[in-house]
Amino acid sequence: MNNFTFFNPTKLIFGKDQLEQLKTEIPQYGKKVLLVYGGGSIKRNGIYEKVTAIFSEIGAEFVELAGVEPNPRVSTVRKGVEICKNEGIEFILAVGGGSVIDCSKAIAAGAKYDGDVWDFMSRKAVPEAALPLGTVLTLAATGSEMNAGSVITNWETQEKYGWGSPLVFPKFSILDPTNTFSVPRDQTIYGMVDMMSHVFEQYFHNVSNTPLQDQMCEAVLKTVIDTAPNLLEDLESYEHRETILYNGTIALNGMLSMGYRGDWATHNIEHAVSAVYDIPHAGGLAILFPNWMRHVLDENVGRFKQLAIRVFDVNPEGKSDREIALEGIDKLSAFWSSIGAPSRLADYDIDDSNLEVMAEKTVVYGDFGNFRKLNKEDVLSILKMSL
Repeated sequence: MNNFTFFNPTKLIFGKDQLEQLKTEIPQYGKKVLLVYGGGSIKRNGIYEKVTAIFSEIGAEFVELAGVEPNPRVSTVRKGVEICKNEGIEFILAVGGGSVIDCSKAIAAGAKYDGDVWDFMSRKAVPEAALPLGTVLTLAATGSEMNAGSVITNWETQEKYGWGSPLVFPKFSILDPTNTFSVPRDQTIYGMVDMMSHVFEQYFHNVSNTPLQDQMCEAVLKTVIDTAPNLLEDLESYEHRETILYNGTIALNGMLSMGYRGDWATHNIEHAVSAVYDIPHAGGLAILFPNWMRHVLDENVGRFKQLAIRVFDVNPEGKSDREIALEGIDKLSAFWSSIGAPSRLADYDIDDSNLEVMAEKTVVYGDFGNFRKLNKEDVLSILKMSL
């Protein structure tokens, strides 16, 4: 493995009835809070009332930014930045899923920056300061609650980029499985696809001697595969919600990729697709990932063979390494289809009319991917396979 330094300062507060921890956590950072949330589900499930009651109890003033989109937009980030600057906000509390948290990270950095916050996403500037933020997670998916990454969309220019800074690690994240009981079936499915995709992005690398990391990745994948059907049969199972919630955090808090750098090519392609069509991020990943795998298979057939045997229980007897690997990819596609994930771009009414546009957006910064470098022709091939 490669030399590495691991750093993750986020305090993870996990379990039932942990919302009370806000009473001791928030006062450490300030009394003027920006409360950021999405479409209003936190009002329907009672979390909003509980959080604002705690604000009152600790004497915290708060301003709201509601309506964060599933693919959070820089226009919403800019609104939050303006509120922070005008209202003297001292702390940001993100209550919601990964989109709300990603938006809040961008607001935190933008609030301490004199230019346009999109400069961070477009690689024109690097944050030098940020407001502190905390999270109350309501959706198991992105892992944003315990990492320094964020993805923001500029709908006006149809651009969507990931960015990150150690300055925007959440100070704390509260994860109560009961807060995910009201997540609808489709979003629950997308969440599980998302966390599996994060593991795949890390699993496919070309660094030698990573036996522990490999098995940690495989354990997360197998746990999601084993738990998914049971959770979808009982969306209010504390046990299954707890398992999936924890898996989502572990999948992308840096622990799985110590000693190597993952690929992340499929995420780049999906960002271009959802920048143009505004589809669910995990839906795009479910469509693209198996086709990326088939496209790059020959880069390291042994790695795909290992995945097929260890995670998808492919019987290797009498088969070539390539046949084993392909069967594993087919089993991944079958699993995602079995839980209700999409399998073709056509499932979102996407045809071949914008393939060139999406390919160009994917390679705006040149060739990409760490498992195998991809260029525009590679992207077009994967997109065509995904139609």
